[in-house]
Amino acid sequence: MSLTIDSYADLLKLARAEKNPQRLLFVFTRAEIEHDANEVQKDSFDKGVGGLLKPIMCVDKSIDELTNFEDLVAESDKTEQSWSVMFAACLSGSNGTMPTSEDANKPLDAMIAAINNGMVSQYLAFNRNGELLSLEMS
Repeated sequence: MSLTIDSYADLLKLARAEKNPQRLLFVFTRAEIEHDANEVQKDSFDKGVGGLLKPIMCVDKSIDELTNFEDLVAESDKTEQSWSVMFAACLSGSNGTMPTSEDANKPLDAMIAAINNGMVSQYLAFNRNGELLSLEMS
């Protein structure tokens, strides 16, 4: 089996293939401009470049609760929180036991802190269209 993840479907497929049950962690972010941005930065942001990603909501789901990207977006839309980029990670169970939502709290907090600090390379990032992103620090 290939270990390459090129899509959300690949993520689910690999998570389902793991020996131990997986809980997926999602942090949804909104692109914002820095409050002290200069005119060049504001112009770049208006063109879709630069800014920062601010976490606005998070959720954990057992692998059995997940179907496809469209369903995840539809569920997120019910919150009426507009988001730009969603970060994903897996939390593995042990001895055949699924991690609980309570088990996911600290890893979700760590994800939020990492995203706030621009440390996103260890997470998968998807835009609202389900496209896998490669984010660069500027």
